[in-house]
Amino acid sequence: MSQRATRLLHLLDELRRRRTPVRGAELAQRLEVSLRTLYRDIDALRGQGAEIVGDPGIGFQLRPGFLLPPMMFSAEELEALLLGARWVVSHADPELAAAAGNALDRLTGVLPEPLRLQVETSGLFAPQWKRSEPEPWLPALRRAIREGNAVRIQYCDAEGQASERVIWPFAMAFMAELRFLAAWCEMRGDFRHFRADRMLALEDTGRRYPDQRHSLLKRWRALQLQHRKG
Repeated sequence: MSQRATRLLHLLDELRRRRTPVRGAELAQRLEVSLRTLYRDIDALRGQGAEIVGDPGIGFQLRPGFLLPPMMFSAEELEALLLGARWVVSHADPELAAAAGNALDRLTGVLPEPLRLQVETSGLFAPQWKRSEPEPWLPALRRAIREGNAVRIQYCDAEGQASERVIWPFAMAFMAELRFLAAWCEMRGDFRHFRADRMLALEDTGRRYPDQRHSLLKRWRALQLQHRKG
């Protein structure tokens, strides 16, 4: 996301939290931008359909319902999004859990009042009764997948044999208790699956692996399909 897009998103969040008009100077101070930049950003949001009422010297307020058309969900769609976000909050690493919570708050903030009430009073939850601490390298693994970086791992297999290898991670599955990683293993010259809880250490090399993540994912899926047919 560009710096400007991030700034506009933060401005929307600030306005969304306010129930009364807020002065431009206060917004500019909160967002660490100049007043000129703030007024420019407000005009940009208005141009995208945000109903921001007010003027300099009076204050600004975001009217409810911005992004209303694409944010109209059926009851089932809304429950699916809510349950998914709550599952991530309960089962993912703290960094991803916090992001899921923030995303849910942002979604709730732009919903019309009837749908917002459905979210706030929902009886759908995703508790983890036997909570196990997530592996500490999950954020590094997720970033490596996102950026296409090779990682060096110390790994202990099912037989207790330890090895060091460099892998190209491209996908990770979050199960109730386990996290499985799909990667290309340089040592084996083939696709391999790894359990995150069997990793003894992990280091992001900072080196982009030579293949594209979507290409690895496509080849891996084709192989999985062949195995199922076989």
